[in-house]
Amino acid sequence: MIEDLWTAEPPAPLPAADGLFSVSADAAHLNHGSFGAVPVPVQRVQERLRTEHELDPDDFFADLPARVGAARRRIAADLATDPDRLALVSNVTEAAAIALDTIPFAPGDRILVTDHGYGAVTQAVARRAAETGAELVVAAVPLDAPDDQAVREAVLAAVDERVTVAVLDQITSPTARLVAGPALLADLRERGVTTVVDGAHAPGMLPDPVDPNADFWFGNLHKWAFAPRATGVLSVGPQWTDRVRPLALSWEHDKGFPGNVEWRGTCDYTPWLAAPAGFDLLRELGAEAVAAHNAGLARYGQRVLAERAGLAPLPATPGVWMRSLRLPAGWVEAEQDVRPLKDEVRRRLGTRIAIRPWDGGGVLRISAQLYNRPQEYERLADGLAALLKG
Repeated sequence: MIEDLWTAEPPAPLPAADGLFSVSADAAHLNHGSFGAVPVPVQRVQERLRTEHELDPDDFFADLPARVGAARRRIAADLATDPDRLALVSNVTEAAAIALDTIPFAPGDRILVTDHGYGAVTQAVARRAAETGAELVVAAVPLDAPDDQAVREAVLAAVDERVTVAVLDQITSPTARLVAGPALLADLRERGVTTVVDGAHAPGMLPDPVDPNADFWFGNLHKWAFAPRATGVLSVGPQWTDRVRPLALSWEHDKGFPGNVEWRGTCDYTPWLAAPAGFDLLRELGAEAVAAHNAGLARYGQRVLAERAGLAPLPATPGVWMRSLRLPAGWVEAEQDVRPLKDEVRRRLGTRIAIRPWDGGGVLRISAQLYNRPQEYERLADGLAALLKG
């Protein structure tokens, strides 16, 4: 909801965050939600691990599965979930592929997604449906759905007796809305629907990101949990752990989940081993203080873009560190329109943003992280106002 938008004021910077990130000051990085930014202390932890790796590769790999398991247990504690149901993966795209390959589909089954879903995951669902004879069903969630209850009702309206699986975002990438909340997941479980939850933006941002009602849940740690890229996690319900199909067989395969998913030969495991340092840093800074700063700054950014650039603010889930606004009709209504506008904003305004095409006017998303300042959103708003006038 956006009832407090017009009185939103910028939060005070956190003094402890000074010098914490190495992002270039030559651009305004208002797109943290896409790729994240690794804090300098976590970079240093990973650098030490890489040095250790290169000094004696044989010794590094000798006990690596055990070290990965130890890192996973620390991460599971921070996520308040069972480490035996959690596996480290590269990112949510990989985790989605594992989940979709594990779930059995039959011709005539329906797989539900929403029109707010992340494009790569939706494409993976479409491919799996085509391979198995299942049918892809897209639930239309209105951009102006006023609250989480309205979103929930829009999703449930698309569920019939043939829907066997629902692949839903926890926090949507383009619109920063809560979809797969506890109430909706409980509703779907009661209807016998297997749930696959894309929690890409949940770790580090939401206090309890892993919902036990989800059959499969996955999230990225390199967005909001200060981990190096590429670090993600896959949580699997107890009824599925013995049935998980890894993307590749490995020497750890016979040991079962989660090791059979985590081990992939001579890959770079240093991001995973360094990931607990990201959670340590978040605690050191104060998770509540970081959350208040980032949510408040995102809200202020949405306000100035609405006031100065005339963009239409979209309803937001309180506490989320991203906000979205609607571009005017005729702007970015097709995929081929995304790159030209992003490039223009990058070139003329020195700003990084996310844009998603939408009928009736595209959706612009901003993010807020500790390295951002109010002036960056103000400069984007003033520049966009001139740019959109042509």
